[in-house]
Amino acid sequence: MRRAIIMIQDLVMVLVAVALSLILSQSRLSFAAFSARGLACWALIVLIAHLLFRSCGLYNTVWRFASTPDFFNILKGCGSLTVVLYLASLAFRFFFEPVAGLNERQFIVFFLVSFTIISAPRLYYRFLRDGASWRILRRAPGDAPVKQALFIGRLSEADVIVRFTRAAMPAEYAIAGIMATEMDAPLGTRIQGVPVVALRPRLVEVLEDYVKGTESLDLLIFGKGVEREIEDYAELVRVARHSGIAVVQFSGLSELGQGGRLVLDAVEMETIMRRSAVATDTTRIGAFVGGKRVMVTGGAGSIGRVLVKRALELGAEAVLVADNSEFGIFQLDQLIDDHYRDRLTSRIVDVTDRPHMMRLVSEFKPAIIFHAAALKHVPLLEENWEAAIETNVFGTLACAEVAAECGVPQFLLISSDKAVDPTSVLGVTKRAAEQIVSSLHETYATPSPLHAANGHRAVASSVHRSGTKFIAVRFGNVFGSNGSVATIFQAQIEAGGPVTITDRRMTRYFMTVAEAVDLVIMSAADAEQRQGKDDYAIYMLDMGKPVPILEVAETMIRMAGKSPYTDIPIRFTGIRPGEKLHETLHGENEEVVKLDIAKLFGLRSDVVQWPRIEAALPALVAAMHDRDKAAALAVLAGFNQAEEDIGARGQAVPKTAVQIG
Repeated sequence: MRRAIIMIQDLVMVLVAVALSLILSQSRLSFAAFSARGLACWALIVLIAHLLFRSCGLYNTVWRFASTPDFFNILKGCGSLTVVLYLASLAFRFFFEPVAGLNERQFIVFFLVSFTIISAPRLYYRFLRDGASWRILRRAPGDAPVKQALFIGRLSEADVIVRFTRAAMPAEYAIAGIMATEMDAPLGTRIQGVPVVALRPRLVEVLEDYVKGTESLDLLIFGKGVEREIEDYAELVRVARHSGIAVVQFSGLSELGQGGRLVLDAVEMETIMRRSAVATDTTRIGAFVGGKRVMVTGGAGSIGRVLVKRALELGAEAVLVADNSEFGIFQLDQLIDDHYRDRLTSRIVDVTDRPHMMRLVSEFKPAIIFHAAALKHVPLLEENWEAAIETNVFGTLACAEVAAECGVPQFLLISSDKAVDPTSVLGVTKRAAEQIVSSLHETYATPSPLHAANGHRAVASSVHRSGTKFIAVRFGNVFGSNGSVATIFQAQIEAGGPVTITDRRMTRYFMTVAEAVDLVIMSAADAEQRQGKDDYAIYMLDMGKPVPILEVAETMIRMAGKSPYTDIPIRFTGIRPGEKLHETLHGENEEVVKLDIAKLFGLRSDVVQWPRIEAALPALVAAMHDRDKAAALAVLAGFNQAEEDIGARGQAVPKTAVQIG
């Protein structure tokens, strides 16, 4: 209805423009305006105008968001109409008879008048929408006050944000000033009436002056990618939060047809890591996952649940979650949107339960298994080493065996940087899991039998060549995952401290959950296309430089609006069993190969042949049966020894026993 009213208004304006052009040029036509001939002319002009205006896109714009290109469309429409009417008059003059009082002057006046009176209502509407008068008129007495905000980002983005904050209904934010990230931006100028109040590198200084000089600032809005453009990002967040100012980041626009709203995301710790986020090739991973049946073991865990959500978002035909945590599965179910639920199935199962896993995989028939199930807490696993071996080694073995027997096209293990030169039970078990996957990766290039031993029972089965592709993905710590430093520090800060750190020198690699998940999927997509010498069993992410844990703690305290050591004490407790000061992403004997995918690498390393691993498994079962931790870890360490070190009885005998815990 609104569009129809606008169309009628434009046609009336065209007729008014015709009349005004004749009056202003003091012309008299040779026929009466309301004669049959005159009415036919008016009807023809209206028809031509309507068709031209529609073709020029005048009715495809939401005019509260109109900009320069939209007014150019009016200019184009009025110009086209003028030219068409002029050509029509020439044709009429040529085939019939000249029209007295009609010449080029009237058409020039018509063009100017029509453009003016058709543009004017739209321009005035925009003025009312953007001006204070309109906002005052439309605000009800009970409406919440508009939040005053500073915007930090590029001027081009500021223009969009200012416009949309003014057009939003009801008004939520008003931009009071712009702090430009461009160093050459014109300081003191205005963007739609909002002043540019600061440039780099004086952003922190100006923000501090702002928060001291006014009590009306409620919000600090960062533009897209600002955390990667300016060095003072963390300090700006600290100043704002310490002053009680909310901090958000602009990530897009939504609900354009219903009034236009900014999408503002809360700024979390993961957004201030001192490295660029890994860009995601959504098209490629979407093409890989779309239409596939996906199984995620450990799907209720930190990484697993994001993998599940991502697979559903990318169009997986169905997703099966296998996890032994009832509460974890319940939490996952609360996170999934209703329109995804019909494609999600959850099963409570232990990944070491081979018969149960075999039944699930046989029935579900996945195209890929993401094996995220693992125990991962370093100090805890030093005491609970049997559980670590049971889940991380035999659980991986059981799932890999099931994948091979059922002919699953791909099996992907989620590994850890703890697997490189391991010094902990977690590291040794993760390294053993990598070796199992790497060995199977090589084994399934040719037919080979596969045997498995698990816990208190030994299982032997002949697995025929299935064509399953086995790969592992290795990366560092994930922010926000269960038990990560971010969650521990957050809980300690909320409790008032102290924040505990093992050693002030300790560093770690960090990545966001979103990066980890997209890396995993991208690795699987890349592996699917590789064959022969260019095929990789292990993938690794270039995670930039390691971050000091002390810096993470201090930054999180500042982001909470408090001061380290003063408001929240930091206590150093000493390195715990199994921990390293510094982690590495690859060993000295591993070759890092750059791929055609940003931040993703392939790893070439020595692979332990499957008969060697198979021969060591009975010794590992025996050590667990005897509860002999040293013997069990020696067997696992033997996975990495040379072929000639295998003893006469077929069990691994490493050159040196690894002392752990």
